[in-house]
Amino acid sequence: MTALKTGQSRGGVQVLDRALDILETLAGDDEPVRLVDLASRLGLHKSTVHRLVATLARRRYVERDRNTGHYRLGLKVFELGSWFFNRMELRQEARPHMQELVDQTLETAHLGVLDEGQVIYIEKVESPQRVRMYSELGKRAPAHCTGMGKVLLAHLPEEELDGLISLRGLKRFTSNTITDPEQLKDHLARVRAQGFAIDDTEHEEAIRCVAAPVRNYRNEVVAALSISGPASRLSRERLAQLADLVRAAALRISRRLGYNGNGG
Repeated sequence: MTALKTGQSRGGVQVLDRALDILETLAGDDEPVRLVDLASRLGLHKSTVHRLVATLARRRYVERDRNTGHYRLGLKVFELGSWFFNRMELRQEARPHMQELVDQTLETAHLGVLDEGQVIYIEKVESPQRVRMYSELGKRAPAHCTGMGKVLLAHLPEEELDGLISLRGLKRFTSNTITDPEQLKDHLARVRAQGFAIDDTEHEEAIRCVAAPVRNYRNEVVAALSISGPASRLSRERLAQLADLVRAAALRISRRLGYNGNGG
């Protein structure tokens, strides 16, 4: 059984290598490429390349010209590249403003985006204080009970929000976690109106945070910025005071992304 599994693994890697070779070959051509030429360049049988290209086309990584039958890169490749570029640009533009926010508040700043109903931490600047919030880049967190998550959920279309609630549920983490869908929707309406969200020990008992939306040039909320720290330092009164600083920093980042509005 071990030998069989190893063989299957090697075969899978070989198929992946060949598929990536196809994408890289198509990327190097300004014009669509004939299947026979693609097979010749890669040193593969035409039927093998046809099977691989058909799979890539079904997943939209490759497109076939209806008139000529030739192949070129598909929109999915562009989408992935755009996603990566936008995330990199977002992090680069946000970092100095996050550092300024940390200098002002002495608490940890996070930048997060929404992915399948969860928040992903894509950038952070640590608090200089000894006692601080622990987090990791790439870590996922529930959206319904975190400051950044509530900011991001608050700006979704209602149908999409309902879908995510159905998919993820509203798990209780602490006694303050909102677990009723209608109560959450009312809460998110207030978040939209005031321009920030507060996590009042809703995800972790000893942590509070305040978050605000980051928008792009199309007025879309593409990320959330937050300040987090121990509840012993971040009282509810202090969070209310820090909200203006977080909103201002989020607006500065939004301006760098081409946003022309007034925030909120």
